[in-house]
Amino acid sequence: MQKRHYGLLTAITMITGIVIGSGIFFKADDILVYTGGSTILGIIVFCIAAFAIIFGSLTISQLAMRTDRPGGIVTYAEDFVGMGAACAFGWFQVLLYLPALCAVVSWVTGIYICQLFGWEGTVFKFTIVGFFVLVFLFVVNTLSARLGGIFQNATMFIKLIPLLLIAVLGLVFGNPGGMMAADAEAFKEATRTAGWMTAFAPIAFSLDGWIVSTSIGHEIKNSKRNFPIALTVAPLVILVVYLLYFVGISSLVGTETIMAEGNDSVFLASTRIFGDFGAKMILIFVIVSVIGTVNGLVLGFIRMPYSLAIRGMIPGSKKMKKLETGVNAMPLNSAITAFLLSLFWLVINYITQSMGMKGDVSEIAICISYLIYVVLYVAVIRLARKREIKGVFKGYIIPCLAIVGSFIILTGSITHPLFPYYVLICLAVLAAGALYYRKNRESIH
Repeated sequence: MQKRHYGLLTAITMITGIVIGSGIFFKADDILVYTGGSTILGIIVFCIAAFAIIFGSLTISQLAMRTDRPGGIVTYAEDFVGMGAACAFGWFQVLLYLPALCAVVSWVTGIYICQLFGWEGTVFKFTIVGFFVLVFLFVVNTLSARLGGIFQNATMFIKLIPLLLIAVLGLVFGNPGGMMAADAEAFKEATRTAGWMTAFAPIAFSLDGWIVSTSIGHEIKNSKRNFPIALTVAPLVILVVYLLYFVGISSLVGTETIMAEGNDSVFLASTRIFGDFGAKMILIFVIVSVIGTVNGLVLGFIRMPYSLAIRGMIPGSKKMKKLETGVNAMPLNSAITAFLLSLFWLVINYITQSMGMKGDVSEIAICISYLIYVVLYVAVIRLARKREIKGVFKGYIIPCLAIVGSFIILTGSITHPLFPYYVLICLAVLAAGALYYRKNRESIH
């Protein structure tokens, strides 16, 4: 049995730390592009997308308080849906969702590190820097689970500094009232077509990651109490911080400038407020913030192959489920597998970015993951029908709202130009997981 390393604070900071601090910095321009430069429409889309994760996390918390075995959503699927679904979900998480997220966010770290040192921005340089970030964080979290948790707590509070500074100063020194008043025409123009719904894809990225924390649920102290609390509190914190930042930077820099400057808009806003030196300091906070996000993803991912292996759900399970001896008791082979998969997707991301493809390799996987969550939300409704969950609000209303939110996120991704290709890949991996279960069901437990 694994030692429980993490308390309630780490559970909350892991969820908020994974979500806050990466997507919002480099997706704000994408959101504004899709909403035609309308900040008001961007705020509305943000709230709708946040609706999905708030009610989604409240629904998942009902499952989290009923089991604390390793595996996160794999365990929830196994206990409340079926072993075949659990195997399919596990393959999707391990082969697509988690490594793609680790790869993309580490690549984003490379973008901001290159900005800090004034290096010429190229996809190759971003990828190389991202590679070293991945190596460092996999080593840290593999050598010491406690050190990884401490790092997660620290970066969570550090990453709030640039977000809140830009938010507050943008609201004070910018012109939010005038910006909103002048936004009416952009809002009207953007809503003439359904193109603005594509903004759900980058926003889903910005708000995603909360589900990753379920992979360490079994390592949280008093997890049946603390983990549901963390799943409830964290999304509300995330929504408030994101809305403040989005309005603040739009007011300070202007929507047209954000769309034109793209990923450089954070540095530009910081320069206007603090000058060159101050902007460098803010950029350092941003880098720590994004690294904190990668750390949270890595912290969760290194345990996922192990969680599948202890059930016999993947080839080579006997080696994969081996725990190293000592206080750390880390599944080393699982961590190595997670690293290699992340490295593979980092290479794929490099190829797609070099070819100038729109979006990144994680966006559609994120959106498809919300379909997987729907299966778990329905499981909560089934528990309510069996009277294992008391109350209409917790057993029916909340999961139904979560289902609606998930389909809204998915609807936005349908307009993504690469949607058909990514969907085929996602469905192929899910099918492969289900097929593996069928062929090996006697050895899976």
